[in-house]
Amino acid sequence: MVLSKTALKSDDSIHSNFASRYVRNSIPRFEMPKNSIPKEAAYQIINDELKFDGNPRLNLASFVTTWMEPECDKLMMESINKNNVEMDQYPVTTDLQNRCVNMIARLFNAPLGDGEAAIGVGTVGSSEAVMLAGLAFKRQWQNKRKAQGLPYDKPNIVTGANIQVNQTKINEILNRFRSIFDSISGSIQVCLEKFARYFEVELKEVKLREGYYVMDPEKAVEMVDENTICVVAILGSTLTGEFEDVKLLNDLLVEKNKKTGWDTPIHVDAASGGFIAPFLYPELEWDFRLPLVKSINVSGHKYGLVYAGIGWVVWRTKTDLPDELIFHINYLGADQPTFTLNFSKGSSQVIAQYYQLIRLGFEGYRNVMDTCHENMMVLKQGLEKTGRFNIISKENGVPLVAFSLKDSSLHNEFEVADMLRRFGWIIPAYKMPADAEHVTVLRVVIRDDFSRNLAERLVSDFDKVLHELDMLPARIQGTNNGVKKTPEETQREVTSYWKKFVETKKTNKNTITK
Repeated sequence: MVLSKTALKSDDSIHSNFASRYVRNSIPRFEMPKNSIPKEAAYQIINDELKFDGNPRLNLASFVTTWMEPECDKLMMESINKNNVEMDQYPVTTDLQNRCVNMIARLFNAPLGDGEAAIGVGTVGSSEAVMLAGLAFKRQWQNKRKAQGLPYDKPNIVTGANIQVNQTKINEILNRFRSIFDSISGSIQVCLEKFARYFEVELKEVKLREGYYVMDPEKAVEMVDENTICVVAILGSTLTGEFEDVKLLNDLLVEKNKKTGWDTPIHVDAASGGFIAPFLYPELEWDFRLPLVKSINVSGHKYGLVYAGIGWVVWRTKTDLPDELIFHINYLGADQPTFTLNFSKGSSQVIAQYYQLIRLGFEGYRNVMDTCHENMMVLKQGLEKTGRFNIISKENGVPLVAFSLKDSSLHNEFEVADMLRRFGWIIPAYKMPADAEHVTVLRVVIRDDFSRNLAERLVSDFDKVLHELDMLPARIQGTNNGVKKTPEETQREVTSYWKKFVETKKTNKNTITK
Protein backbone atom coordinates (compact mmCIF):
# COMPACT_ATOMS: atom_id res chain seq x y z
CA MET A 1 0.00 0.00 0.00
CA VAL A 2 1.24 3.48 -0.90
CA LEU A 3 0.26 6.33 1.39
CA SER A 4 -0.95 8.96 -1.05
CA LYS A 5 -0.65 12.71 -0.79
CA THR A 6 -2.18 15.47 -2.82
CA ALA A 7 0.05 17.63 -4.99
CA LEU A 8 -1.37 20.97 -3.87
CA LYS A 9 0.53 23.12 -6.35
CA SER A 10 -0.62 21.19 -9.44
CA ASP A 11 -3.75 21.76 -11.48
CA ASP A 12 -6.73 19.92 -10.03
CA SER A 13 -7.80 18.54 -13.41
CA ILE A 14 -6.26 16.37 -16.12
CA HIS A 15 -5.95 17.73 -19.65
CA SER A 16 -5.20 15.71 -22.77
CA ASN A 17 -5.07 17.13 -26.28
CA PHE A 18 -5.83 13.79 -27.92
CA ALA A 19 -8.56 12.86 -25.47
CA SER A 20 -10.25 16.23 -26.06
CA ARG A 21 -11.47 14.84 -29.37
CA TYR A 22 -13.83 12.73 -27.26
CA VAL A 23 -14.20 14.88 -24.13
CA ARG A 24 -14.42 18.68 -24.11
CA ASN A 25 -14.28 19.06 -20.32
CA SER A 26 -11.30 18.35 -18.10
CA ILE A 27 -11.29 15.30 -15.85
CA PRO A 28 -10.98 16.01 -12.09
CA ARG A 29 -7.73 14.70 -10.67
CA PHE A 30 -8.74 13.82 -7.12
CA GLU A 31 -12.48 13.23 -7.39
CA MET A 32 -14.51 10.69 -9.30
CA PRO A 33 -15.95 12.44 -12.40
CA LYS A 34 -19.71 12.89 -12.50
CA ASN A 35 -20.11 11.59 -16.03
CA SER A 36 -18.73 8.70 -18.03
CA ILE A 37 -16.23 9.21 -20.84
CA PRO A 38 -15.48 7.10 -23.94
CA LYS A 39 -13.14 4.17 -23.40
CA GLU A 40 -10.71 5.60 -25.97
CA ALA A 41 -10.43 8.82 -23.99
CA ALA A 42 -9.90 7.02 -20.68
CA TYR A 43 -7.17 4.92 -22.25
CA GLN A 44 -5.43 7.89 -23.83
CA ILE A 45 -5.50 10.01 -20.67
CA ILE A 46 -3.95 7.26 -18.59
CA ASN A 47 -1.50 6.21 -21.30
CA ASP A 48 -0.24 9.78 -21.66
CA GLU A 49 0.52 10.03 -17.96
CA LEU A 50 2.19 6.62 -17.77
CA LYS A 51 4.72 7.63 -20.41
CA PHE A 52 6.47 9.66 -17.72
CA ASP A 53 7.20 6.54 -15.67
CA GLY A 54 10.69 5.13 -15.91
CA ASN A 55 11.50 2.30 -18.31
CA PRO A 56 11.23 -0.97 -16.32
CA ARG A 57 14.04 -2.56 -18.35
CA LEU A 58 16.37 0.27 -17.32
CA ASN A 59 15.24 0.22 -13.68
CA LEU A 60 18.41 -1.27 -12.23
CA ALA A 61 17.32 -0.46 -8.68
CA SER A 62 14.83 -3.31 -8.68
CA PHE A 63 15.33 -7.04 -8.18
CA VAL A 64 11.86 -7.66 -9.62
CA THR A 65 11.36 -9.36 -12.98
CA THR A 66 10.46 -6.99 -15.83
CA TRP A 67 10.34 -9.37 -18.81
CA MET A 68 8.72 -12.73 -19.52
CA GLU A 69 8.15 -14.72 -22.67
CA PRO A 70 5.04 -13.86 -24.75
CA GLU A 71 3.61 -17.33 -24.16
CA CYS A 72 3.71 -16.72 -20.41
CA ASP A 73 2.25 -13.24 -20.82
CA LYS A 74 -0.62 -14.87 -22.72
CA LEU A 75 -1.22 -17.43 -19.96
CA MET A 76 -1.29 -14.65 -17.38
CA MET A 77 -3.83 -12.60 -19.31
CA GLU A 78 -6.03 -15.66 -19.86
CA SER A 79 -6.15 -16.32 -16.10
CA ILE A 80 -6.24 -12.74 -14.84
CA ASN A 81 -9.90 -13.04 -13.85
CA LYS A 82 -9.38 -16.04 -11.55
CA ASN A 83 -9.36 -15.50 -7.79
CA ASN A 84 -6.63 -17.72 -6.39
CA VAL A 85 -8.40 -18.22 -3.05
CA GLU A 86 -11.42 -19.91 -4.66
CA MET A 87 -9.89 -23.36 -4.57
CA ASP A 88 -13.09 -25.32 -5.13
CA GLN A 89 -13.98 -23.29 -8.22
CA TYR A 90 -10.46 -23.38 -9.69
CA PRO A 91 -9.08 -26.76 -8.60
CA VAL A 92 -6.46 -26.97 -11.38
CA THR A 93 -5.00 -23.59 -10.40
CA THR A 94 -4.86 -24.79 -6.79
CA ASP A 95 -3.09 -27.93 -7.93
CA LEU A 96 -0.53 -25.86 -9.87
CA GLN A 97 0.22 -23.89 -6.70
CA ASN A 98 0.74 -27.11 -4.75
CA ARG A 99 3.09 -28.36 -7.45
CA CYS A 100 5.12 -25.14 -7.17
CA VAL A 101 5.36 -25.53 -3.38
CA ASN A 102 6.62 -29.10 -3.75
CA MET A 103 9.14 -28.22 -6.46
CA ILE A 104 10.54 -25.33 -4.42
CA ALA A 105 10.68 -27.36 -1.17
CA ARG A 106 12.62 -30.10 -2.93
CA LEU A 107 14.88 -27.52 -4.56
CA PHE A 108 15.70 -26.41 -0.99
CA ASN A 109 16.35 -30.00 0.10
CA ALA A 110 13.33 -30.42 2.37
CA PRO A 111 13.47 -33.84 4.11
CA LEU A 112 10.51 -35.34 2.23
CA GLY A 113 9.87 -39.02 1.71
CA ASP A 114 8.63 -40.57 -1.52
CA GLY A 115 5.18 -39.21 -2.25
CA GLU A 116 5.21 -36.94 0.82
CA ALA A 117 3.68 -33.50 0.28
CA ALA A 118 5.66 -30.39 1.15
CA ILE A 119 4.31 -27.74 3.54
CA GLY A 120 4.18 -24.22 2.13
CA VAL A 121 2.05 -21.42 0.70
CA GLY A 122 2.11 -18.93 -2.10
CA THR A 123 2.08 -15.26 -1.07
CA VAL A 124 2.04 -11.87 -2.73
CA GLY A 125 5.77 -11.53 -2.09
CA SER A 126 8.52 -12.20 0.41
CA SER A 127 7.25 -9.58 2.85
CA GLU A 128 4.08 -11.59 3.46
CA ALA A 129 6.10 -14.81 3.42
CA VAL A 130 8.50 -13.55 6.11
CA MET A 131 5.61 -12.43 8.29
CA LEU A 132 3.90 -15.81 8.01
CA ALA A 133 7.13 -17.57 8.94
CA GLY A 134 7.62 -15.15 11.83
CA LEU A 135 4.10 -15.81 13.11
CA ALA A 136 4.78 -19.55 13.06
CA PHE A 137 7.98 -19.09 15.06
CA LYS A 138 6.26 -16.78 17.55
CA ARG A 139 3.39 -19.19 18.11
CA GLN A 140 5.74 -22.18 18.49
CA TRP A 141 7.79 -20.28 21.08
CA GLN A 142 4.70 -19.11 22.95
CA ASN A 143 3.22 -22.61 23.09
CA LYS A 144 6.44 -24.06 24.46
CA ARG A 145 6.82 -21.29 27.08
CA LYS A 146 3.20 -21.75 28.19
CA ALA A 147 3.71 -25.50 28.56
CA GLN A 148 6.78 -24.83 30.73
CA GLY A 149 4.97 -22.24 32.84
CA LEU A 150 7.35 -19.49 31.72
CA PRO A 151 6.60 -15.88 30.65
CA TYR A 152 5.81 -15.53 26.95
CA ASP A 153 5.17 -11.80 26.59
CA LYS A 154 8.60 -10.59 25.44
CA PRO A 155 9.57 -12.42 22.24
CA ASN A 156 12.50 -11.18 20.18
CA ILE A 157 14.02 -11.93 16.82
CA VAL A 158 17.72 -11.63 15.92
CA THR A 159 18.96 -10.51 12.49
CA GLY A 160 21.45 -8.25 10.78
CA ALA A 161 21.04 -4.51 10.41
CA ASN A 162 21.26 -4.97 6.64
CA ILE A 163 17.55 -5.85 6.48
CA GLN A 164 16.08 -2.42 7.08
CA VAL A 165 16.16 1.18 6.05
CA ASN A 166 17.88 3.69 8.29
CA GLN A 167 14.93 6.01 7.83
CA THR A 168 16.42 8.92 9.75
CA LYS A 169 19.45 8.98 7.47
CA ILE A 170 17.34 8.65 4.34
CA ASN A 171 15.15 11.56 5.43
CA GLU A 172 18.26 13.62 6.12
CA ILE A 173 19.58 12.90 2.63
CA LEU A 174 16.24 13.59 0.97
CA ASN A 175 15.77 16.89 2.79
CA ARG A 176 19.30 18.04 2.05
CA PHE A 177 19.06 17.32 -1.68
CA ARG A 178 15.30 17.75 -2.15
CA SER A 179 15.59 20.32 -4.91
CA ILE A 180 18.08 18.24 -6.85
CA PHE A 181 17.25 14.62 -6.09
CA ASP A 182 13.51 14.61 -5.61
CA SER A 183 13.27 11.11 -7.07
CA ILE A 184 15.57 9.30 -4.63
CA SER A 185 13.83 6.70 -2.46
CA GLY A 186 14.83 4.00 -0.01
CA SER A 187 15.03 0.57 -1.60
CA ILE A 188 16.05 -1.63 1.30
CA GLN A 189 13.87 -4.55 2.40
CA VAL A 190 11.93 -3.66 5.55
CA CYS A 191 9.78 -6.76 5.98
CA LEU A 192 11.40 -7.87 9.25
CA GLU A 193 11.07 -4.43 10.77
CA LYS A 194 7.41 -4.47 9.73
CA PHE A 195 6.94 -7.90 11.29
CA ALA A 196 8.52 -6.79 14.56
CA ARG A 197 6.42 -3.64 14.76
CA TYR A 198 3.10 -5.11 13.61
CA PHE A 199 3.28 -8.29 15.73
CA GLU A 200 5.00 -6.88 18.82
CA VAL A 201 8.31 -8.68 18.63
CA GLU A 202 11.54 -7.01 19.71
CA LEU A 203 13.98 -6.67 16.81
CA LYS A 204 17.58 -7.29 17.91
CA GLU A 205 20.01 -6.19 15.22
CA VAL A 206 23.61 -7.15 14.65
CA LYS A 207 25.24 -3.90 13.57
CA LEU A 208 27.32 -3.72 10.42
CA ARG A 209 30.82 -2.35 10.01
CA GLU A 210 32.77 -0.99 7.09
CA GLY A 211 33.93 -3.81 4.85
CA TYR A 212 31.53 -6.34 6.42
CA TYR A 213 27.98 -5.57 5.37
CA VAL A 214 26.19 -8.77 6.44
CA MET A 215 25.25 -10.27 9.79
CA ASP A 216 28.16 -11.66 11.80
CA PRO A 217 26.99 -15.15 12.93
CA GLU A 218 29.06 -15.05 16.13
CA LYS A 219 27.59 -11.73 17.22
CA ALA A 220 24.12 -12.92 16.27
CA VAL A 221 24.39 -16.02 18.46
CA GLU A 222 25.68 -13.89 21.35
CA MET A 223 22.44 -11.88 21.18
CA VAL A 224 20.23 -14.97 21.39
CA ASP A 225 18.44 -15.46 24.70
CA GLU A 226 15.57 -17.57 26.03
CA ASN A 227 13.05 -15.18 24.45
CA THR A 228 14.48 -15.42 20.92
CA ILE A 229 11.89 -16.98 18.63
CA CYS A 230 14.40 -17.41 15.78
CA VAL A 231 17.47 -16.00 14.08
CA VAL A 232 16.95 -14.74 10.53
CA ALA A 233 19.74 -15.16 8.00
CA ILE A 234 19.68 -13.35 4.66
CA LEU A 235 20.62 -15.24 1.52
CA GLY A 236 21.33 -12.25 -0.66
CA SER A 237 21.68 -8.93 1.13
CA THR A 238 19.72 -6.10 -0.45
CA LEU A 239 22.71 -3.83 0.14
CA THR A 240 25.48 -5.84 -1.51
CA GLY A 241 23.99 -9.13 -2.71
CA GLU A 242 26.22 -11.12 -0.36
CA PHE A 243 25.06 -14.43 1.13
CA GLU A 244 25.25 -14.69 4.91
CA ASP A 245 27.02 -17.72 6.38
CA VAL A 246 24.02 -19.84 7.32
CA LYS A 247 26.18 -22.94 7.88
CA LEU A 248 28.33 -21.21 10.51
CA LEU A 249 25.23 -19.72 12.13
CA ASN A 250 23.65 -23.18 12.34
CA ASP A 251 26.77 -24.74 13.86
CA LEU A 252 27.14 -21.99 16.48
CA LEU A 253 23.46 -22.18 17.39
CA VAL A 254 23.62 -25.96 17.75
CA GLU A 255 26.38 -25.53 20.33
CA LYS A 256 24.54 -22.79 22.21
CA ASN A 257 21.32 -24.81 22.24
CA LYS A 258 23.21 -27.76 23.74
CA LYS A 259 24.66 -25.59 26.51
CA THR A 260 21.44 -23.74 27.36
CA GLY A 261 18.77 -26.33 26.68
CA TRP A 262 17.05 -23.95 24.27
CA ASP A 263 16.07 -24.92 20.74
CA THR A 264 16.42 -21.59 18.92
CA PRO A 265 15.73 -22.18 15.20
CA ILE A 266 16.74 -20.39 11.99
CA HIS A 267 14.65 -18.81 9.27
CA VAL A 268 16.37 -18.10 5.94
CA ASP A 269 15.16 -15.06 4.03
CA ALA A 270 16.15 -16.21 0.54
CA ALA A 271 14.01 -13.61 -1.22
CA SER A 272 16.78 -12.82 -3.70
CA GLY A 273 19.15 -15.76 -3.39
CA GLY A 274 16.76 -18.71 -3.20
CA PHE A 275 16.56 -19.10 -6.97
CA ILE A 276 20.28 -18.43 -7.39
CA ALA A 277 22.18 -20.58 -4.88
CA PRO A 278 20.80 -23.99 -5.99
CA PHE A 279 21.97 -23.33 -9.56
CA LEU A 280 25.23 -21.40 -9.15
CA TYR A 281 26.42 -22.71 -5.77
CA PRO A 282 24.89 -26.20 -5.34
CA GLU A 283 27.48 -27.23 -2.73
CA LEU A 284 26.70 -24.28 -0.46
CA GLU A 285 24.83 -25.44 2.65
CA TRP A 286 22.23 -22.86 3.55
CA ASP A 287 18.87 -24.66 3.28
CA PHE A 288 17.08 -27.61 4.91
CA ARG A 289 20.30 -29.62 4.85
CA LEU A 290 21.04 -27.68 8.05
CA PRO A 291 19.00 -29.07 10.97
CA LEU A 292 18.06 -25.74 12.57
CA VAL A 293 16.65 -24.22 9.36
CA LYS A 294 12.91 -24.59 9.88
CA SER A 295 11.51 -22.31 7.15
CA ILE A 296 12.63 -20.52 4.00
CA ASN A 297 11.01 -17.79 1.97
CA VAL A 298 11.81 -16.87 -1.63
CA SER A 299 10.50 -14.29 -4.08
CA GLY A 300 9.10 -15.79 -7.26
CA HIS A 301 9.00 -12.30 -8.71
CA LYS A 302 12.74 -11.82 -8.36
CA TYR A 303 15.04 -14.53 -9.64
CA GLY A 304 12.08 -16.90 -9.84
CA LEU A 305 11.56 -14.90 -13.06
CA VAL A 306 7.88 -13.95 -12.62
CA TYR A 307 6.34 -10.47 -12.71
CA ALA A 308 5.72 -8.74 -9.37
CA GLY A 309 3.19 -10.30 -7.02
CA ILE A 310 4.39 -13.79 -6.07
CA GLY A 311 6.39 -15.15 -3.15
CA TRP A 312 6.73 -18.50 -1.42
CA VAL A 313 7.37 -19.79 2.08
CA VAL A 314 8.07 -23.45 2.80
CA TRP A 315 8.51 -25.23 6.13
CA ARG A 316 10.84 -28.09 6.95
CA THR A 317 8.08 -30.35 8.29
CA LYS A 318 4.40 -30.15 9.13
CA THR A 319 5.19 -29.79 12.83
CA ASP A 320 6.99 -26.49 12.17
CA LEU A 321 3.70 -24.82 11.21
CA PRO A 322 1.26 -24.72 14.18
CA ASP A 323 -2.19 -25.99 13.25
CA GLU A 324 -3.94 -23.15 15.07
CA LEU A 325 -2.60 -20.66 12.52
CA ILE A 326 -4.40 -22.42 9.67
CA PHE A 327 -7.96 -21.27 9.02
CA HIS A 328 -10.62 -23.44 7.41
CA ILE A 329 -13.38 -21.81 5.37
CA ASN A 330 -16.33 -23.38 3.58
CA TYR A 331 -18.46 -20.53 2.30
CA LEU A 332 -16.81 -20.71 -1.13
CA GLY A 333 -17.69 -24.39 -1.49
CA ALA A 334 -15.68 -27.27 0.00
CA ASP A 335 -13.50 -26.98 3.11
CA GLN A 336 -10.48 -24.87 2.25
CA PRO A 337 -7.43 -24.44 4.51
CA THR A 338 -5.76 -21.04 4.30
CA PHE A 339 -2.74 -19.40 5.94
CA THR A 340 -2.26 -15.92 4.53
CA LEU A 341 -2.34 -12.30 5.68
CA ASN A 342 -4.61 -11.32 2.81
CA PHE A 343 -7.41 -13.25 1.14
CA SER A 344 -8.34 -12.61 -2.47
CA LYS A 345 -5.55 -12.35 -5.03
CA GLY A 346 -5.06 -13.11 -8.69
CA SER A 347 -3.97 -16.50 -10.01
CA SER A 348 -1.83 -15.19 -12.86
CA GLN A 349 1.46 -15.07 -10.98
CA VAL A 350 1.04 -18.61 -9.63
CA ILE A 351 0.40 -19.92 -13.13
CA ALA A 352 3.38 -17.94 -14.43
CA GLN A 353 5.62 -19.46 -11.75
CA TYR A 354 4.57 -22.96 -12.76
CA TYR A 355 5.24 -22.06 -16.41
CA GLN A 356 8.78 -20.94 -15.59
CA LEU A 357 9.53 -24.01 -13.48
CA ILE A 358 8.52 -26.50 -16.19
CA ARG A 359 9.60 -24.35 -19.16
CA LEU A 360 13.14 -23.71 -17.93
CA GLY A 361 13.76 -26.68 -15.66
CA PHE A 362 16.98 -26.95 -13.68
CA GLU A 363 19.11 -26.51 -16.80
CA GLY A 364 17.28 -23.37 -17.93
CA TYR A 365 17.45 -21.67 -14.54
CA ARG A 366 21.16 -22.48 -14.30
CA ASN A 367 21.76 -20.96 -17.75
CA VAL A 368 19.87 -17.79 -16.81
CA MET A 369 21.80 -17.39 -13.57
CA ASP A 370 25.13 -18.09 -15.31
CA THR A 371 24.37 -15.38 -17.86
CA CYS A 372 23.39 -12.88 -15.15
CA HIS A 373 26.68 -13.60 -13.35
CA GLU A 374 28.68 -13.16 -16.56
CA ASN A 375 27.01 -9.83 -17.31
CA MET A 376 27.67 -8.75 -13.72
CA MET A 377 31.38 -9.42 -14.27
CA VAL A 378 31.34 -7.38 -17.51
CA LEU A 379 29.87 -4.42 -15.64
CA LYS A 380 32.17 -4.84 -12.65
CA GLN A 381 35.29 -4.95 -14.82
CA GLY A 382 34.09 -1.96 -16.86
CA LEU A 383 33.58 0.13 -13.74
CA GLU A 384 36.99 -0.90 -12.38
CA LYS A 385 38.63 0.23 -15.62
CA THR A 386 37.36 3.77 -15.08
CA GLY A 387 39.60 3.96 -12.01
CA ARG A 388 36.94 6.00 -10.23
CA PHE A 389 35.09 3.40 -8.14
CA ASN A 390 35.64 1.03 -5.24
CA ILE A 391 33.72 -2.22 -5.72
CA ILE A 392 31.99 -3.18 -2.47
CA SER A 393 29.98 -6.23 -3.54
CA LYS A 394 31.40 -9.74 -3.79
CA GLU A 395 31.61 -11.84 -6.94
CA ASN A 396 29.63 -14.65 -5.27
CA GLY A 397 26.03 -14.00 -4.32
CA VAL A 398 23.19 -12.18 -6.02
CA PRO A 399 24.35 -10.87 -9.43
CA LEU A 400 24.68 -7.18 -8.67
CA VAL A 401 27.43 -4.60 -8.45
CA ALA A 402 27.57 -2.28 -5.43
CA PHE A 403 30.25 0.41 -5.59
CA SER A 404 31.23 3.84 -4.34
CA LEU A 405 33.33 6.73 -5.57
CA LYS A 406 36.98 6.67 -4.60
CA ASP A 407 36.88 10.46 -4.32
CA SER A 408 33.60 12.08 -3.31
CA SER A 409 35.06 15.36 -2.08
CA LEU A 410 33.67 17.35 -5.02
CA HIS A 411 30.72 15.27 -6.17
CA ASN A 412 28.96 12.32 -4.57
CA GLU A 413 27.11 9.16 -5.51
CA PHE A 414 23.71 10.87 -5.34
CA GLU A 415 24.75 13.29 -8.06
CA VAL A 416 26.01 10.44 -10.23
CA ALA A 417 22.69 8.61 -9.84
CA ASP A 418 20.74 11.75 -10.67
CA MET A 419 22.71 12.52 -13.83
CA LEU A 420 22.35 8.94 -15.07
CA ARG A 421 18.60 9.53 -15.14
CA ARG A 422 19.14 11.68 -18.23
CA PHE A 423 20.19 8.54 -20.09
CA GLY A 424 17.15 6.64 -18.80
CA TRP A 425 19.02 4.60 -16.17
CA ILE A 426 17.41 4.25 -12.74
CA ILE A 427 20.19 3.43 -10.28
CA PRO A 428 19.86 3.91 -6.52
CA ALA A 429 22.36 5.63 -4.26
CA TYR A 430 22.04 5.07 -0.52
CA LYS A 431 23.78 5.24 2.81
CA MET A 432 24.66 2.01 4.60
CA PRO A 433 22.80 1.19 7.86
CA ALA A 434 23.95 1.87 11.42
CA ASP A 435 27.70 1.72 12.17
CA ALA A 436 28.53 1.99 8.45
CA GLU A 437 26.55 5.14 7.72
CA HIS A 438 29.55 7.02 6.40
CA VAL A 439 29.65 4.67 3.38
CA THR A 440 27.53 5.71 0.38
CA VAL A 441 26.86 3.16 -2.33
CA LEU A 442 25.54 2.93 -5.88
CA ARG A 443 24.00 -0.43 -6.82
CA VAL A 444 23.18 -2.05 -10.16
CA VAL A 445 21.05 -5.22 -10.09
CA ILE A 446 21.65 -7.61 -13.00
CA ARG A 447 18.43 -9.30 -14.07
CA ASP A 448 17.50 -11.72 -16.82
CA ASP A 449 16.76 -8.88 -19.26
CA PHE A 450 20.05 -7.00 -18.69
CA SER A 451 22.31 -7.94 -21.61
CA ARG A 452 26.05 -7.58 -22.14
CA ASN A 453 25.36 -4.75 -24.60
CA LEU A 454 23.41 -2.87 -21.93
CA ALA A 455 26.27 -3.44 -19.46
CA GLU A 456 28.76 -1.93 -21.90
CA ARG A 457 26.42 0.98 -22.66
CA LEU A 458 25.99 1.66 -18.94
CA VAL A 459 29.75 1.81 -18.41
CA SER A 460 29.98 4.28 -21.32
CA ASP A 461 27.26 6.44 -19.77
CA PHE A 462 29.07 6.36 -16.42
CA ASP A 463 32.14 7.72 -18.21
CA LYS A 464 30.08 10.55 -19.72
CA VAL A 465 28.50 11.43 -16.37
CA LEU A 466 31.84 11.45 -14.56
CA HIS A 467 33.36 13.67 -17.24
CA GLU A 468 30.45 16.13 -16.97
CA LEU A 469 30.70 16.19 -13.18
CA ASP A 470 34.42 16.93 -13.46
CA MET A 471 33.51 20.05 -15.42
CA LEU A 472 30.96 21.27 -12.88
CA PRO A 473 31.58 23.23 -9.68
CA ALA A 474 31.65 21.27 -6.45
CA ARG A 475 28.31 20.53 -4.82
CA ILE A 476 27.01 23.13 -2.38
CA GLN A 477 27.47 22.25 1.26
CA GLY A 478 24.60 22.87 3.66
CA THR A 479 26.58 24.55 6.46
CA ASN A 480 29.03 27.38 6.93
CA ASN A 481 31.47 26.82 9.82
CA GLY A 482 28.89 24.66 11.57
CA VAL A 483 26.04 27.20 11.05
CA LYS A 484 23.27 26.01 8.75
CA LYS A 485 22.81 28.27 5.72
CA THR A 486 19.50 29.88 4.92
CA PRO A 487 17.84 29.07 1.57
CA GLU A 488 18.72 32.59 0.38
CA GLU A 489 22.42 32.08 1.23
CA THR A 490 22.48 28.74 -0.51
CA GLN A 491 20.79 30.21 -3.60
CA ARG A 492 23.29 33.08 -3.75
CA GLU A 493 26.15 30.61 -3.48
CA VAL A 494 24.70 28.46 -6.27
CA THR A 495 24.28 31.54 -8.48
CA SER A 496 27.84 32.65 -7.76
CA TYR A 497 29.26 29.24 -8.61
CA TRP A 498 27.39 29.09 -11.89
CA LYS A 499 28.36 32.61 -12.90
CA LYS A 500 32.01 31.73 -12.40
CA PHE A 501 31.53 28.46 -14.26
CA VAL A 502 29.86 30.14 -17.28
CA GLU A 503 32.49 32.90 -17.41
CA THR A 504 35.26 30.27 -17.36
CA LYS A 505 33.61 28.39 -20.23
CA LYS A 506 33.30 31.61 -22.26
CA THR A 507 36.92 32.52 -21.61
CA ASN A 508 38.13 29.06 -22.64
CA LYS A 509 36.01 29.17 -25.81
CA ASN A 510 37.34 32.62 -26.81
CA THR A 511 40.89 31.47 -26.20
CA ILE A 512 40.45 28.44 -28.47
CA THR A 513 38.79 30.57 -31.18
CA LYS A 514 41.67 33.06 -31.22
